[in-house]
Amino acid sequence: MRIYSYLFLLMGCVWGLSASAIASPAINPGPMFGFLEDGKSAVLKRIYNSGTSTAFVKVVVQEIIYDAQGQPVEQPPKALSTAPLAEQDTLLASPARMIIPADGMQSTRLLFMGRRDHERYYRVRFIPVLPSSADSFDQSPDDQQAYKKDLAAQVTLLTGFGTLLFVRPDKVTFDTRLKDDKDTYSVHNAGNSVIALDFVKSCHADKANECSNIIQHYVLPSTTYTFTKEHNKVHSFVLQEGTAKRTVSFTRV
Repeated sequence: MRIYSYLFLLMGCVWGLSASAIASPAINPGPMFGFLEDGKSAVLKRIYNSGTSTAFVKVVVQEIIYDAQGQPVEQPPKALSTAPLAEQDTLLASPARMIIPADGMQSTRLLFMGRRDHERYYRVRFIPVLPSSADSFDQSPDDQQAYKKDLAAQVTLLTGFGTLLFVRPDKVTFDTRLKDDKDTYSVHNAGNSVIALDFVKSCHADKANECSNIIQHYVLPSTTYTFTKEHNKVHSFVLQEGTAKRTVSFTRV
């Protein structure tokens, strides 16, 4: 299960309806990755619109399940049943429809209702749409047509973003095992919740100011991330286990 490669594909999860824009919504959901910590049932997500027209935003939530080969599979959005909210066993966005004025901001709560005996993963998409009665934006038909006409008179770009939310289990256990071999350095997550390898970089051993670009990796429970050591390079990263952080460095002997 290579969460680090899949997650960074989410950074490019952008889709558009045309090639350029004169005046249009431009949403920004903030950090691409978020955490619902143990002991908490909800997290607030702020959505910004830096564009020059109102954004009508639909929130779509999909759970990510890993198959037998460790590959991520996105499940279809789950419709609410008639059961009480506490029994829905899913992540809910409230509100799931937002009207964000130009240069404005609105918030939605991501509320998890379900089992937390193991860690769960959700992709949350924030998608600007043209308003319609079916999307429940409480706009009159005249207002809908006026908005569509205004955008149709321009070259319009509607861009959405996908973010990822880690829902930690009720009882989090961190157990990171580091192994320093001759040519490799491995980080194995033997705990039950995701860990982060932040500020990952390699610098020239004799020229500390000559370093690679800084990147980040996430390591799921029961998986291992392995570094390949480079000659005359000092590799380093910050290991994040929840709120605990420590710096790790290694070289090729």
